[in-house]
Amino acid sequence: MTQSPAVPMTPFGTFFLPGPTEVRPEVLAAMTGPMLPHRGAAFEALFARVQAGLKPIFRTQRPVYVSSSSATGLMEAAIRCARPGAILCLVNGAFSERFANIAHSCGRDATIIGGDWHRPVPLEVVEAALEARPYSALTVVHSETSTGTLTDIQALTQLAHRYDCAVLVDSVTGLAGVPVETDAWELDFVLTGSQKALALPPGLAFGVASERFIATAGLAEGRGLYFDLVEFEQYIHKNQTPNTPALSLLYATAVQGERITKETIERRWERHTQMAEHTHSWVHELRQRVGEPFCVYAPDDARSHTVTAVSVPPSLSPDAIVKGVAKRGFVIGGGYGKLKGSTFRIGHMGDHTMEGLENVLEATAESIEELLASS
Repeated sequence: MTQSPAVPMTPFGTFFLPGPTEVRPEVLAAMTGPMLPHRGAAFEALFARVQAGLKPIFRTQRPVYVSSSSATGLMEAAIRCARPGAILCLVNGAFSERFANIAHSCGRDATIIGGDWHRPVPLEVVEAALEARPYSALTVVHSETSTGTLTDIQALTQLAHRYDCAVLVDSVTGLAGVPVETDAWELDFVLTGSQKALALPPGLAFGVASERFIATAGLAEGRGLYFDLVEFEQYIHKNQTPNTPALSLLYATAVQGERITKETIERRWERHTQMAEHTHSWVHELRQRVGEPFCVYAPDDARSHTVTAVSVPPSLSPDAIVKGVAKRGFVIGGGYGKLKGSTFRIGHMGDHTMEGLENVLEATAESIEELLASS
């Protein structure tokens, strides 16, 4: 039998994709823990450790649901478990478009507003829609990974609740890198994926439902089985999951939760803010350094702290820039969706440091200078 070639190990601090993000060796090593019966005391103790790490990150006293799926699974759960009624979908990027598509595919009466990828959907546009007809829930992406744009979910939730409308938040590249106050902001349902600012391997999704949201979830028709949050709620109070969990990933989650607790979520937010501001300043300096109109795609007042999309002048190819950076030993992301041909993206999230960020930014600048010199 022919053996597949081994995947080469790369040093930490070289992988700046906007997800999956880089994972510390000790977190990866935790996944070698032994198999356990997932209905026994040993598993329940492990799951309790996972909860102890996740609750402070979500800033909640509510249980944190753990789904052995990508974050898309809990996006579908949010739609399926929203109380009967129409869904308002705020679209300002590729992943908010996905949320809207999930609502349609689940057979919900869904209305899309927005469509401008450059900025969040304005609150006055949202309020006009809420005044026009009743909605049981609205969907929003907190940190839009395709554009690096950040939506003010606190203000949005305050507005929506005045119209008795629940807010379903995709904070996949927000949570653990951008402040999320689940309880204080009275978020109805907020979800994330393991592979972004939490700096875990892909394969898990985490979510928190308010008591108000879960109390009405039983009224929803067509909740299905795998993503039925009513069942999640029943099992989680026993420190269990409804279905066989991704056990190895839970070992990693327990270890990473303890690492984040040691750092503190406040310092983690601060570190992400510093990395984002440094990247935004670098884009301005790059424009002056090479004499080309590079710019941050997201507006000044709505930029994510975890991912930056950089607009590229027409004379250059984002794909060529990404490949040039790879030649220098670093991984960054290309543009996504309709921005594929006009942007590249840098994921400055998870366990990255300012030193590592400076290295990848310099490699990116060198790649661009090389391309300009050869054109």
